[in-house]
Amino acid sequence: MASNGKVPRWLEWAREIQAISQIGSQYAHNEYDRQRYHRLREIAAEIFSAYTQIDYPKLERIFCDQIGYATPRVDVRAAVFKDDKLLMVRERVDGCWTMPGGWADVGERPAEAVEREVWEEAGFHVKAVKVVGIYDNNRIEPLQIFHAFKIVFLCELISGEATPSFETTEVGFFGSDEIPKALSGERTKPNHISDAFRTRANLELPTIFD
Repeated sequence: MASNGKVPRWLEWAREIQAISQIGSQYAHNEYDRQRYHRLREIAAEIFSAYTQIDYPKLERIFCDQIGYATPRVDVRAAVFKDDKLLMVRERVDGCWTMPGGWADVGERPAEAVEREVWEEAGFHVKAVKVVGIYDNNRIEPLQIFHAFKIVFLCELISGEATPSFETTEVGFFGSDEIPKALSGERTKPNHISDAFRTRANLELPTIFD
């Protein structure tokens, strides 16, 4: 595992092999081709298993469940401000802090997804008003099998009160000089926070993208 935040080469290779297998299986015209793509799926699972603590049978089942054209997943995060302070939640899973958010669900508009996540994790009704940035989010710490994109939305606070959920243990607002040092893995990084504060201060700034 690379220590500088970059994706290790073995992870890039394994992800690409898995994607080729998934796409090939979807469009294969005969059983011979399907068997070859299934073997690529097995190789990808073997690579992941060799470099992680995840059992091969579990990985193979995960890959087998992936159908259709392989694309990155989408993670949404909300930048919600009150009195110039940023809303953050403490994740139950690791005890660290993040902007509220999570995976977008199938059938949701991106704005709907981020608004739902804030309500579920923090107890506030919000309205997405601007995209702060779209980021390449390889989610390698802790290791995530699939590549993802992260969309950070600036959201207007409408109503509600701070309410932790089964996913979160604390909800709070923090000034730019009060941000907790213990951030939750790849969920929220310092550049996402600084970009959110800059956009809050100047709505005319263009959307940031990788």
